[in-house]
Amino acid sequence: MRKLFTLLLAAFLILPIFSMKSLAADAKTELSKSNEFIEKSIEAIKSDDLSKGKDLYEEYNQAWIELEDGVKDQSKKAYGDIESKMGMVRFLLAQDPVQKDKVISALDDLRKTNKLFISNEDNVGEVKTKGETPTIKDLVALLDKAKSQIQSGDDASAVKTMDTFSSSWLDVEGVVLTKSKKVYDDAEKDMVSAKAYLTVDPIQKDKAIKVIDRMHGYLSLIAGDTSYGIVDVITIILREGLEALLVVVALLGFLKKSGQENKKSWIYGGVVIGGIVSIALAILVKLLFTSGTFGNNNFLISGWTGVFAAVMLIYVSYWLHSKSSVSTRNNNIEDKSSKSLANGSLFSLGFLAFLAVFREGTETVLFYIGMASSIKLVDLFLGIALGFIILIIIAVLMLKIGLRIPMKPFFLVSSLLVFYLGFKFTGMGINGLQLAGLLPATTNDALPTISALAVYPTWQGVIPQVLLVVIAIVVTLHNKLKRS
Repeated sequence: MRKLFTLLLAAFLILPIFSMKSLAADAKTELSKSNEFIEKSIEAIKSDDLSKGKDLYEEYNQAWIELEDGVKDQSKKAYGDIESKMGMVRFLLAQDPVQKDKVISALDDLRKTNKLFISNEDNVGEVKTKGETPTIKDLVALLDKAKSQIQSGDDASAVKTMDTFSSSWLDVEGVVLTKSKKVYDDAEKDMVSAKAYLTVDPIQKDKAIKVIDRMHGYLSLIAGDTSYGIVDVITIILREGLEALLVVVALLGFLKKSGQENKKSWIYGGVVIGGIVSIALAILVKLLFTSGTFGNNNFLISGWTGVFAAVMLIYVSYWLHSKSSVSTRNNNIEDKSSKSLANGSLFSLGFLAFLAVFREGTETVLFYIGMASSIKLVDLFLGIALGFIILIIIAVLMLKIGLRIPMKPFFLVSSLLVFYLGFKFTGMGINGLQLAGLLPATTNDALPTISALAVYPTWQGVIPQVLLVVIAIVVTLHNKLKRS
């Protein structure tokens, strides 16, 4: 069964990553035909038929899936420009309410960008030059450009500039993180806020400029030349790995406490597959994609993985909490656990371990790839090895200490830790989907920003997190009243 689980999960997750679509025979001809969907979508929206406009854009999107490899094969830059424009259209269509004029403008920009490729004139809107990777200085320059566009009244161009900023963030996020975790967290939050202020109706220029000025300030402080050491490498793996480790250790501790230690290979299988997929995906991204083509997809992967992991973590938190309420008098946890695990929970536990490692592992590998040009390879690999050793030592200590804790407190503490991670992953997942333009972002200055909990000042992120806390309190009180 364990081998079957490993093979199925590996096939399900790894094979789609490496599968390649057949290239279109004539990408320009096909794109020219697909561009007609954009033109019809614009006409439909102008006629106030938003539903038909969305359907026509979706037809274009489906056609794009079939021809995008042909476009990329001829011009990676054009591919990135088109993906960027498509990201803006998706972002605006996800707004509530949808702002008709802005959607029409974004669709028209996409139509024109397609025509530039069709006519071999796709030489605009590039952040990179001569294949160079964008730096923090380049992103600071984009902020200057966006502010200037807002002040001159060119709000639509400012939105595009901030969209380019978001797409290019992938190339510098690892560098930013090694320099300042606070700056990294603030930038992830402010990217959403700035775009939100520029796309609401009425537009809030003063707030947008305030956010852009704030970003300019803290990014400028770290925009100098960068070099890294072993400590920086270890810091990243510990920072990203500890959260995944908490999940894995809690699951292993549960199996040991419930007399199911012989099932731990399911957990290890999820960890190994998560690590392999993380490395494969990160390397594939760096080899085959530019930041412009992968930026929104990176946020989508981060967002959806965060949401799925959060759902499973909340469930496991409740599960562990229910074990803490088992009476020590009848001591029947082993029987209950055996029955539960026999009903399919082993796959869920393994999949949760996979999600935890994949969620943190992909970012970690991308960070290291970004650092590679600014550190000796010997120091990089030595730092990674030392980081793994430290994580293993921490895991062993956590397990040993956990096994000495009485059963009821062990499951209670474990459930709280897993709930904390579920709460945090909820915020991170929603923020990732907002950065990708899939979810709207309604900001409010009264909302708090707590980076350690992934609480960001948007209603779409705060409300689900508050509901989680309320539900947890209600369930806890209900269980207490039921037992009394």
